[in-house]
Amino acid sequence: MPKKETAELAIEQLTFEQAFQQLEAIVVQLERGELPLDRSLELYARGQQLAAHCARLLDQAELRVRVMGTDDDDE
Repeated sequence: MPKKETAELAIEQLTFEQAFQQLEAIVVQLERGELPLDRSLELYARGQQLAAHCARLLDQAELRVRVMGTDDDDE
């Protein structure tokens, strides 16, 4: 399996908390500005993937809350 697909699969298996923690660590590393450009770009790309994953998980949680609210209205 290509490296990119493996990384994406790994991200998809992370909980929100795990993904957010990794994203925070990446931000800290990038803010230091001590990394070579190619490593910074790799981390930035992973950070984008992690942020998208977190957004998807939040969207799913919001949908579940809305569904629960709709169920409560029916009672």
